Amino acid sequence: MEEKDIKKIIANNICELRKTNKLTQVELAEKLNYSDKAVSRWERGDTLPDIDILLKICDLFNVSFDYLISTEDKREKEKQYTKSQMGNHLITTLLAISIVWLLATIIFVYSDIILHITYWKIFVWAVPTTAIVAVIANMFWGKKEYSVYLQSIMVWTILIAVFIQFLAYKMWMIFILGIPIEIIIILWSNLKRKKAKK
Repeated sequence: MEEKDIKKIIANNICELRKTNKLTQVELAEKLNYSDKAVSRWERGDTLPDIDILLKICDLFNVSFDYLISTEDKREKEKQYTKSQMGNHLITTLLAISIVWLLATIIFVYSDIILHITYWKIFVWAVPTTAIVAVIANMFWGKKEYSVYLQSIMVWTILIAVFIQFLAYKMWMIFILGIPIEIIIILWSNLKRKKAKK
């Protein structure tokens, strides 16, 4: 196989991986600490990235080096890549959420046995913490269209948790804070979406 063929294969695979992960050339360049012009040259097949950059790309997209230089059918490759990626991301997110609830349970049991206080509100705080984990996971691996919903859930669960925490103070007006925050989330998500399309 000639160098020209290898350049073209790697160029197509880098471009395919970037698009599958909904990244712009600028975003990929930032993740690799390179310029977007360099990424553009790689994707056109004008130049080959250094081997250390190729390995960074493999790590970033969680693919093998063989995948990067492979010419097998695009649909089959994409299906194999997507299934393994989605599975790993889902398991990682669920593990993080499980740790949140494990910590909440440990604090609940500790406070009941050692401190003789039944601190059930810890489970109330576990809900917005779970939402925060979901927002972070979605930022790295999820679809951008879900971010508005997850951020909204996070904000409202935090407000509900604060309300329940200070129930004696009748802080129902705290929910009014959610309205401008919700507007900011919606406006910010629309701003980002338009920027990514450029």
